[in-house]
Amino acid sequence: MRILKFILIGATFALTACTTPPELYPVTPPKATQTQRIAFQMLEVRKVSLPTYASATEISLQNAEGRLVSSSGVQWADSPERAIALELALHLGTLSGAKVASEPWPLEAFPDARLDVRFESLIARADGQFRTTGQYFVSVADGGRERSGMFDLSVPFDPEAGPRAIVVARGQVILDLALYIARNGLR
Repeated sequence: MRILKFILIGATFALTACTTPPELYPVTPPKATQTQRIAFQMLEVRKVSLPTYASATEISLQNAEGRLVSSSGVQWADSPERAIALELALHLGTLSGAKVASEPWPLEAFPDARLDVRFESLIARADGQFRTTGQYFVSVADGGRERSGMFDLSVPFDPEAGPRAIVVARGQVILDLALYIARNGLR
């Protein structure tokens, strides 16, 4: 019995030693160089909703046949929904000068407006385009004019350059989305 126990412990260590930890890729948000006035002093990025494949930890590429190809060995360094909500808040705050935070709202005074973003797609494609489509909704605290709109944005990247190119493209498309929402939904 003791020998069997040592064999099992040895096998467990051998399997653990053979397992390679995944490569984690953080998104370094690009710097917003433009400014955009918005109608609100305080804004909460309330909800970011992603398709199942885009909320997965694995970094995927859609091949020419439309199939998503990913590997558990190549992953986003943060939960995509959390990271995108934080990126949108960062960019909207930088672009507008407003106080912007992702949910939960951290300040005592309530925000003037809340933003929900629902992604239909957020995907790196084999044709070298990182594309996102979806809808945004702006609810206003004081009963003001609520807003909504659709978006369809893409940025180029080199599919041959690997996961790092996908990460950079995602960072850029989220900056572009923040600017689009600021111009079209928050004025």
